[in-house]
Amino acid sequence: MRVDYLIIGQGLAGSLLAWALMQRQCKVIILDSGRENASQVAAGLINPITGQRFVKSADVEILLPAATACYAALSDFFQQVFYLQKPMLRIFNSEAESKNAQRRLHNPDYKAYLSDEHWLTNGLDAFAAPFGVLHQKQTGHLLTSRLLACLKDFFIAQGCYRQVDVNYADIQPYPVLSWQDILPQRIIFCEGYHIINNPWFSWLPLQPAKGEILTLHSDTELPDTIFNYGHWLLPLEKQQFRIGATFDRENINTVPTEQGRASLVTKLKSLSRNWAAASVLHHQANVRPCTADRQPFIGHHPENPHISLFNGFGAKGSLQIPWFSQHFADALLRETPLIDACNIQRYYARYSSSF
Repeated sequence: MRVDYLIIGQGLAGSLLAWALMQRQCKVIILDSGRENASQVAAGLINPITGQRFVKSADVEILLPAATACYAALSDFFQQVFYLQKPMLRIFNSEAESKNAQRRLHNPDYKAYLSDEHWLTNGLDAFAAPFGVLHQKQTGHLLTSRLLACLKDFFIAQGCYRQVDVNYADIQPYPVLSWQDILPQRIIFCEGYHIINNPWFSWLPLQPAKGEILTLHSDTELPDTIFNYGHWLLPLEKQQFRIGATFDRENINTVPTEQGRASLVTKLKSLSRNWAAASVLHHQANVRPCTADRQPFIGHHPENPHISLFNGFGAKGSLQIPWFSQHFADALLRETPLIDACNIQRYYARYSSSF
């Protein structure tokens, strides 16, 4: 079977790239193991301002409108809601954070994303916030599992999805690029942290980080607000909420741990006594495909240019992937250059020196 693109991995990166290419009338096949991936575990948070210094995400003025437009278009197509805008209450953990926030509040470049208006008054005194709070705007979360399930059903209906564990040995670059019975013009890996074992791209400086997340139930009514207190708290339906996430660079696996659970629960108790008795319903773990320079890995193998990569979005995939999937699709079809920040050509010297 001849196809234009063989995409390996049906996480958010692989799914949105496949969608973008199919919207351009390309013939695509997606291969996926069917196991839970990092996209399905992640909270799907979109937060333009992050970190202790309240730094605006790079190119957020471009990425955020692209993300909201993408999810709105998918909602229209599938007649389901995928992206929920929710305000975020940032609870400072130190006097230094409070001072950094005040500086940002006086910066006109941050006016669209930050406010000192304390719109949440009901129950605010129940939270431990000795250093103050801040209202973050244009925040929300993607219902990633719901979106990926809809896209998977769509791909199956189009006859372009196969559930399979891909063996790298089955990929033959020469004399004609192939995988089993498929002859693609290009293979694109969208397999998250698994590229650490990929024979074509393991030389890239991926810095995978394990994260654990809890889903809990509380007898206390929850405000319909995202809380950011060093970790995050995301309210769901039926008095359920999720908290996360831990950050572990040493143990790169998907096994939930008692240590991770205890760390999240302890931090939650320091935020509010009201939720100290919340019961844990679900405990998940997966691995974020973070990169050394916090920029995605997109581009082509230096010696096998028909083998490509779309990966490395770390914790900001919900924000970044919609725009970058369109950018990469255009680059593939129109042969326009990728922007330097994401192009893996920035690491070609590293590949050369590995031999």
